[in-house]
Amino acid sequence: MNALATTGAGPVDPARIRRIMEMVRQIELRTRRKVDELLAGHYRSVFRGRGLDFDSVREYSPGDETRTIDWNVTARAGRPFVKTFREERELVAWILVDVSASSDFGSADTTKRAMAAELACLLALSAVRNNDKVGLLMFSDRVEVHVPPGKGRGHVMRLVREILDCRPVGRGTDIAAALGLVGRMARRRSVIFVISDFELPSDGGQSLAALVRAARPVGTRHDVVGLELRDPREQTLPDLGLVSLEDAETGEVIALDTGRRRVRERFAELARKRDAEMRQALRRLRVEVLSLDPSRPYLPALLAFFESRERRVA
Repeated sequence: MNALATTGAGPVDPARIRRIMEMVRQIELRTRRKVDELLAGHYRSVFRGRGLDFDSVREYSPGDETRTIDWNVTARAGRPFVKTFREERELVAWILVDVSASSDFGSADTTKRAMAAELACLLALSAVRNNDKVGLLMFSDRVEVHVPPGKGRGHVMRLVREILDCRPVGRGTDIAAALGLVGRMARRRSVIFVISDFELPSDGGQSLAALVRAARPVGTRHDVVGLELRDPREQTLPDLGLVSLEDAETGEVIALDTGRRRVRERFAELARKRDAEMRQALRRLRVEVLSLDPSRPYLPALLAFFESRERRVA
């Protein structure tokens, strides 16, 4: 695959490029202090030291973990030997960003796409400040952009610019394909952040089954964290009378009488059921998920999530 594969970019618009660069600069300014807070122990302690490289063997000593016994060497030597490991000095972080049509939704001052760009910038800056590599994969119902892992502030700014400037060809969502591709590209143990609203196509069970098949080997080998962007208006309906709702990804339009309490309750019930099924599937795959509301500050929730994860890892 090319170092950078983009589709649907269209002709260069100097005014658009200037706007994008200004947005990148603003995002960097907003996230700079947050990066320092995230790096205050949490990023390193949660993700550092999870990958180990084989180093050598030595004779077994009382108290050594029996799972580290090297049975081949033990058989040849006639006495027990154990494997020793060294911590990987460098971690590779992959950021997967959902740019399907539903990511353009936002009932507050920001869209899910804009919040995804800021989260990606925060995580990428945290990674490179920790001397780790970070790569980007943007997806809809296909892979839209792929940037191989790299280091440095310039690389991070490129990632953010790609997210903000992406004009996706696809409208749907295929998380399974994105995870499967990263699983094949990531040759060493990595941390994979999936920034998405986790909205699956309307075929429901088939899509969930595909996600399970793709994510199971990835979740076993890598450290996968889902950052779910969930706008409150996607969970509940206000009382606005008769309204038409359009599915951003399929274009399907339905009319609902939001003035009826039963309609609002049924809408919320279906949203809760969909979220519960998705979370249950992700838990089985060892994918931890943090739900974030684009209308609220996300850093406190992110830090609390990492602190909780740090305790579990310890």
